[in-house]
Amino acid sequence: MSPAPAGRLARLADLTYRRRRAVVAVWVVALVAAFGAVGLAGDWSADYSTPGSESRAAADLLEERFPQRSPETVDVVWEARTGADAKAVRERIDGLAERASRLEGIGRSPGTSEAEISRDGTIGVLRLPLTELPGAVPNTTGEELIGLAEQVSGQGLRVELGGQIVANAQQSDISSEMVGLAIAALVLLLTFGSLVAAGLPLATALFGLGVSSSLVGLLAAVMDVPDWAPALASMLGIGVGIDYALLIITRYRASLATGRDPRAAVVESISTAGRSVLIAGTTVVISLMGLFLMGLPYLYGAALATIAAVVVVMAASVTLVPALLSFAGTRIDRLRIPGTNRAPADPQSAPAARWGRRVQQRPWLAAIAGVAVLLVLASPFAGLRLGFPDRGNDATDTTTRQAYDLVAQGFGPGANGPLLVAAPTGGAADEQEMTALAATLREQPGVAAVTEPAIAPAGDAAVITVIPTTSPQDGATEDLVHHLRGDVLPRAGLPVELGGQTAAFMDQSQATADRLPLFIGGVVGLSFLLLLFSFRSVTVALKAGAMNLLSIAAAYGVVAYLAEGGWAGQLVGIDTETPVPPFIPVIMFAVLFGLSMDYEVFLLSRVREEFLARGDTARAVTEGLARTARVITAAALIMVAVFGAFALSPDVSLKLIGLGLAAAILVDATIVRMVLVPAVMQLLGDRNWWLPRWLDRVIPDGGLEGHAVSATAR
Repeated sequence: MSPAPAGRLARLADLTYRRRRAVVAVWVVALVAAFGAVGLAGDWSADYSTPGSESRAAADLLEERFPQRSPETVDVVWEARTGADAKAVRERIDGLAERASRLEGIGRSPGTSEAEISRDGTIGVLRLPLTELPGAVPNTTGEELIGLAEQVSGQGLRVELGGQIVANAQQSDISSEMVGLAIAALVLLLTFGSLVAAGLPLATALFGLGVSSSLVGLLAAVMDVPDWAPALASMLGIGVGIDYALLIITRYRASLATGRDPRAAVVESISTAGRSVLIAGTTVVISLMGLFLMGLPYLYGAALATIAAVVVVMAASVTLVPALLSFAGTRIDRLRIPGTNRAPADPQSAPAARWGRRVQQRPWLAAIAGVAVLLVLASPFAGLRLGFPDRGNDATDTTTRQAYDLVAQGFGPGANGPLLVAAPTGGAADEQEMTALAATLREQPGVAAVTEPAIAPAGDAAVITVIPTTSPQDGATEDLVHHLRGDVLPRAGLPVELGGQTAAFMDQSQATADRLPLFIGGVVGLSFLLLLFSFRSVTVALKAGAMNLLSIAAAYGVVAYLAEGGWAGQLVGIDTETPVPPFIPVIMFAVLFGLSMDYEVFLLSRVREEFLARGDTARAVTEGLARTARVITAAALIMVAVFGAFALSPDVSLKLIGLGLAAAILVDATIVRMVLVPAVMQLLGDRNWWLPRWLDRVIPDGGLEGHAVSATAR
């Protein structure tokens, strides 16, 4: 009788092997239940205001005392050669507004009687109120609105539409996730050379995607989840799901090649590679939990959505993958593709081993060159400007971009992002103070227009609309906000607050910058402790953190360079300079620090295994590179494909996140893992494994992939 497998993961793997039908059945039921729960999913929404900020105080005042004001609208913008205010034109626009009010999510508008007409009389704007948040309005409403605008246009009248629901409706039909999966499938085929082996990681990713998508939808029913969070969760879930399965299957095939039977190979692959997956995935989760340190509520939903995706694929990696491997058995390499997967029998003769020895021969040169390349890539980061892109960054052929341009043409660029100055009032004297303040605001440089104070229905508040001369994302608009808040408004006779969406975005950028050091420190500190526990080495943990910070800085530099809108940005559809939304560096850091640790764990766990077996650090590094370079390269290519596919997204934020993550993974798997890690470990020698004696007594043994486990007899 076979001895009982040692260790929890080994016992789990053995149980999964014996109960493989039940395990697969549970995952199938979970997937079916996930599809069945689609009707319970909530709507995507997020409050981008910053708690405690001046813009939040202004928004609360307006919401409380101006209930008739709708913060979310669809803007109908038209241009008429005969005059935007002509009777025939007004009738056509009123007809559009009346038909639009019958659509789900659109409220009734008074019509063109409340429209704004440009000074030259050729451009008009009518704001249709929404009855729901943009994320709750179906895409069909936006699509039908676009159709209505096209019907009304013509015969000297041009109608364009602005607003989030219109932007959502004009999204590309191309699925970035499907493009990424298609490229991942090709990489897996070339890596494994077998349809069976290549299909298992894809099946795992699809199961994980299906279950986690349902969980994210249910999460949106109980809390705010931004509309970009599901795409981010899918992006990350697909990437790590395929990567984790790839690592386990590679170890399983290697175990079979040594003569073990399928049961023993499953136990070994989960006891070794599966443990690496759990450590790597836990690091990703820890990094994402760091988002709670930012104090921005909309990030909480994004963090939990992506954590759910990672946890699901981690669970699938150590349960579903071994179950599928148990069914495949020795047939894992069936349906081979000729000419692929020709790995050398001796790992020491592999290209990665030869490369590693060259790096080890000149470690100082390799280390200095690697750091220099990373610093060059990171250099544009110094010019990074945080802020939210406006619709001026949409593609030029979209109706939202053309509506933006028409508003800028007729009313000035600042009309696309007006500022709101609000204050509580208590009588005629206070209203006179607001009138005087409006006159003062008109005299300020950078101000194009100022409305007369609008009085709340109860007479207890007033609001002034200020139109800057520059666009919402222009740096001069930010300077104007600081000037008004610091020099003008404090001299008013009332406690006034400056708000509006443009000011709210600026407040969030400042809050993000203020909290970023706490966030980075928390994530790095917790990850350091996890690696210290796993590898029992202070040096390894410190080196991993430092190198990850370098690769993330390089990714920030790539994002900043793309956001400049130069030749590189134009290649991916960023035609004009755009500020980088403040949540992008935060999300990128959380995701990248975790994913970089994935490759660190994959490589160093094998290096440590070889070191414990032979006691020779230099040879252990070479062996580790030789045995993991292929799988890390394949994993990195898959990640780059999945993340890079989001360059197809019309949303600038998703485009920048995807390309930044793809660049970082590429840098991390090449310059960091193939150059800096072997060079630095060669320079450190046996000091790589330094751990003070007192710390050795305190830290329990993590046992990360220290020895291969063969717990079942053949």
